[in-house]
Amino acid sequence: MAYDYAFVHLKYTIPLAALLTVFAYPIFHRTHFLQIGSLIVVSFLATLPWDSYLIRSKIWTYPPDAIIGPRLWGIPIEELFFFVIQTYITSLFYILLSKPLFHPLYLSTQRNPPQWIARGKVIGQGILIALTLYGVHQIRTGGPGTYLGLILAWAFPFALLTFTVAGRFILTLPLTSTVVPVIIPTICLWLVDELALGRGTWAIESGTKLGWCLFGVLDIEEATFFLATNILIVFGMAVFDQYLAIIFAFPHLFPKVPRSPTPLMLVQSRFSNTAQYDLERIAGLSDAVARLKAKSRSFYLANSLFTGRLRIDLILLYSFCRLADDLVDDSKSRTEVKSWTTKLNQFLDLHYKSDLKANKPRIDSFIDEAFPPEAKSALKYLPHPSSLLNLYINSSRASNSTPSFPFTTPPTLIIEHCDPEIPDSQKKILMAASRTMGVALQYVNIARDIVVDAEMGRMLLPNRGKASGEFEKEVAGEAFKLYEQARPEMEQIPREAKGPMIGAVETYMEIGRVLREREGGVELERGKATVPRWRRLRTVLRALFAA
Repeated sequence: MAYDYAFVHLKYTIPLAALLTVFAYPIFHRTHFLQIGSLIVVSFLATLPWDSYLIRSKIWTYPPDAIIGPRLWGIPIEELFFFVIQTYITSLFYILLSKPLFHPLYLSTQRNPPQWIARGKVIGQGILIALTLYGVHQIRTGGPGTYLGLILAWAFPFALLTFTVAGRFILTLPLTSTVVPVIIPTICLWLVDELALGRGTWAIESGTKLGWCLFGVLDIEEATFFLATNILIVFGMAVFDQYLAIIFAFPHLFPKVPRSPTPLMLVQSRFSNTAQYDLERIAGLSDAVARLKAKSRSFYLANSLFTGRLRIDLILLYSFCRLADDLVDDSKSRTEVKSWTTKLNQFLDLHYKSDLKANKPRIDSFIDEAFPPEAKSALKYLPHPSSLLNLYINSSRASNSTPSFPFTTPPTLIIEHCDPEIPDSQKKILMAASRTMGVALQYVNIARDIVVDAEMGRMLLPNRGKASGEFEKEVAGEAFKLYEQARPEMEQIPREAKGPMIGAVETYMEIGRVLREREGGVELERGKATVPRWRRLRTVLRALFAA
């Protein structure tokens, strides 16, 4: 009994997996456990008979003094662990690199795709079929091409299957979430493999390999193996993301989604007819994302930390609130302000106080008549969960009038999605804290605009004769007083949303911190203080790891 192969894991694969776990932990969602766990099971079961055949056929061997001893179907326990750890490592690379993506937007190519995607899928399928057939040919021929043939004939039929069911989606994704999470772990494992082969931990029989070496050191067969298997893992993760995007993006197909979609829902999403996809909703989501990205880079960054339908509803809620704010803010007279406020409140009455499905034609007609074309998607796709409806009706009853803007806060949606059975006492604390924090963030927003508003001859608050720069710091100071009151209560937010929510608040409060540092190192955009990208990222990471 020896531990050479075990030391390969202890020195290389386990530390890499641990490091990636630390980086990924703050953004990990239970859905990620479902993805990785399912993929590990599939990878293990698919590789087990193939690997066993290679060992029994003496294509590769393990010296007795390099392994601990226990085997399954002839495969050493260290090799079995390699199936698991490689899948885990590559999956984490994929999650970290694809987390900023908003996957529902990539469903738009599922019906009537652009020509390059349709052709690309066919070409990709052709390449995978050709590689599979070449592998079969090498196996039949025997000799030095046997090992390479076994790799190609085993791996690429699986790749063909996944690419057939999700090729359009995969091709639409940016290369940073498909090619990069294949290349980086592949290079890492190439290095590990060469170090292990170099010290004799395992060996490939010379009569079954071509003798070609990548970079003059690594057998081409081993290089191909890790490249092919990492392609399989990334394709598998992308398939999951496509099916999850369908579940989250289309409430008419999946009205109720649990905190983590069930395997049955994944199967149902696989067999959903693309003719049923609401591509107008996808276009509306695209408009909302563009509005969020253009109007608030801090919230755009923080929103990427949320998951599932909660992320979608927060984007749509922000889009509506931003639209309402812009319509009023861009008005040129008090009369116009009153007109937009009235129309927006009329819309909310129709949206929340009536049967939404029965009155949809009436609501759509009102939107077409009362609002400009660019406003339609923000109004049409405003979220309608029960918590928002109840909050709207209760606030209306309390004031005996139509509630004023803003009419809700993100914690309302978080309670609805993350933990609808949260105790009433905790709900009250969170809602009170959210109102206080909302005012704090609004103070930051006002303080940020003071200088620009003053240049336009517009002053929303009396400055008592103070210079605009001095006054903005005073308003920012008031914001931080409220922030310090509400911030401790945010620790009671449900865990899966606490980090992202705190990250969203902290990135926006960072604008207030920038205002207090106005004299030095402050970036300006259209006259407004803005937070440098590196600083926003640092703030979000700090919030996530502290949550």
